Amino acid sequence: MEISAAGRLEVRITAADVGKRVSVRRLNEEVTDSEKFTDTVGVLTSWDEVAGVLLITRRDGERVRVAAASLVAGKVVPAAPARRRGPAASYEELARVSARSWQPVESERLGEWELRAASGFTRRANSVLPLGDPGLPLGEALTAVRRWYADRGLPAYVQTATGAEGTQEVLCAELEERGWTREVTAELWVGGLAPVADRGDPDRVVLSREADEAWLSRYQRKGVSEVALAVLGSGPSVWFATVPGGEGEPPAAIGRCVVDGRWAGFGAVEVDPGRRRQGLATAVMAALAGRALEEGASAAWLQVEADNAGARALYAGTGFGAHHSYHHYRSV
Repeated sequence: MEISAAGRLEVRITAADVGKRVSVRRLNEEVTDSEKFTDTVGVLTSWDEVAGVLLITRRDGERVRVAAASLVAGKVVPAAPARRRGPAASYEELARVSARSWQPVESERLGEWELRAASGFTRRANSVLPLGDPGLPLGEALTAVRRWYADRGLPAYVQTATGAEGTQEVLCAELEERGWTREVTAELWVGGLAPVADRGDPDRVVLSREADEAWLSRYQRKGVSEVALAVLGSGPSVWFATVPGGEGEPPAAIGRCVVDGRWAGFGAVEVDPGRRRQGLATAVMAALAGRALEEGASAAWLQVEADNAGARALYAGTGFGAHHSYHHYRSV
């Protein structure tokens, strides 16, 4: 917090700082004396000077309502905290890499926004990726988005991100003000690739360029269509991993990896529930990482749900850490 030369806390933010990352301390009169102050760090997404209320969006996308009269200290802080581990990367770089790894069957540009559709197979392939200016006022752009998806019989989604330099806290706030509903929040994690390859037993893993019937029999999304197969197979260099199961049984474990320059993106890592805690997921990732290293990659990324404790423990154990949160907003 900002402390003046006289040793007093000071509020050094104003409505002109909307869009910047801030740290504030406010008085909370509803708790005990020992907890009477609450600290919040995030992007200042609005400041209603008439109502005396400001909104701060935290890293995970949560919006915190703060009464201006309750502020006792505040300052603008660096746009993103220094990363403690993992490869350095901007949000835009990772957003483009992850988009190339999961491509729609149809897309169209709206200014610098990309409208994506794949017959409803996953939100990622059926949502707008808003990297830049749509070329229209926001209200008109969102009307065009709703029309484009309605023409395809699909709900309108916008994929956004929070928690890193260059993410879209302000856009998230504007979508919520217009009635768009946040349905999904997850995190994108990054880490070094070599440590992943050094773990597990890759020799029991079979790699392929295609998702065959055995691989698909373990994949959690059943009834995969031709459109889904096209999305699964999309990306600069795609690999599918399989740990064979017993005779006539689905694979014990599967995984998918897309190599794109220095990046390797992991996904669809699934294990037979009856064979968990046997190192199969680690073996799948090690085999895929080894192949990605051979193709020149050095960094890795993956996406994980906030409530998937098992996956988070696995990935943290191989050196991954959260880079940013991403969200899907649906039009009402």
